[in-house]
Amino acid sequence: MGGADVTLQEAAEALGVHYMTAYRYVRLGLLPADKLGGTWRVARAALDQFRAAPAAVSIDGGRRRAPWAERLELRLLAGDARGAWGVIEASLAAGTELEEIYLDVLAPAMRSIGAKWESGDIDVSLEHRASGIAMRLIGRLGPRFARRGRTRGAVILGSPAGERHALPVALVADLVRQGGWEVSDLGADVPAASFLYALRQIADVAAIGVSVTTSEHLPAAVETLRVIQDVGRQDVLLVLGGLAIHDEEHARSLGAHAYAADGRQFVGLLHEWSSSVGSDRDLDLA
Repeated sequence: MGGADVTLQEAAEALGVHYMTAYRYVRLGLLPADKLGGTWRVARAALDQFRAAPAAVSIDGGRRRAPWAERLELRLLAGDARGAWGVIEASLAAGTELEEIYLDVLAPAMRSIGAKWESGDIDVSLEHRASGIAMRLIGRLGPRFARRGRTRGAVILGSPAGERHALPVALVADLVRQGGWEVSDLGADVPAASFLYALRQIADVAAIGVSVTTSEHLPAAVETLRVIQDVGRQDVLLVLGGLAIHDEEHARSLGAHAYAADGRQFVGLLHEWSSSVGSDRDLDLA
């Protein structure tokens, strides 16, 4: 089947389903479509692919087979906020845990979109629009990560001066809250002096996490860590993470105590750090 794009109604007829079923396919990210002039349009190639592999797009399929991240990415790139939330809801209904929504669905979708922008495959406006929708998704999911009871301590998170990527920080913040910690999410573009101010204002700080997405902001991250270390708080764990940090060795070379590849690893570091007794920490900070 070749030729121009088809309307969603035409796609539904080609699939032998009701229009609302085809609409649901689009909203769940199963059938790629774009809204042009108020009308949903489906590329014939996408329609052919959908028809050729129905098992791969089964709404009722198991969570391990369902490509939730790819489905979410399609809705984010289309600027379809309602459809993006529909993908999240479908994934949760299929048994995906909250932590997995962040680490295995939302984060990979945004990384893929970022890579497409860097390679010139999409305009920056689409990346920014997708990021805005992703932040709204986090805003809806965030309250579900809250835990009752006494907190383990406080954690400060943020990105260094000049770094404008706040989404990675927001993802980690909710995962840390789920782990039982009180979080102060300072967001993006935070001067070193403001990290220090937060440290002095907040009681029982166990760790400070600094996220760096682009390598040009590594010097600002180094300055942030230096300013914090100068106050002599040996009881505070300094963690670096983000796409610009390659590994543990790289993080330590920049002045951090440890490296976290994602929120799950950050929470693990926190638990290990907090379980240490007294001033002789078990975590190797050499």
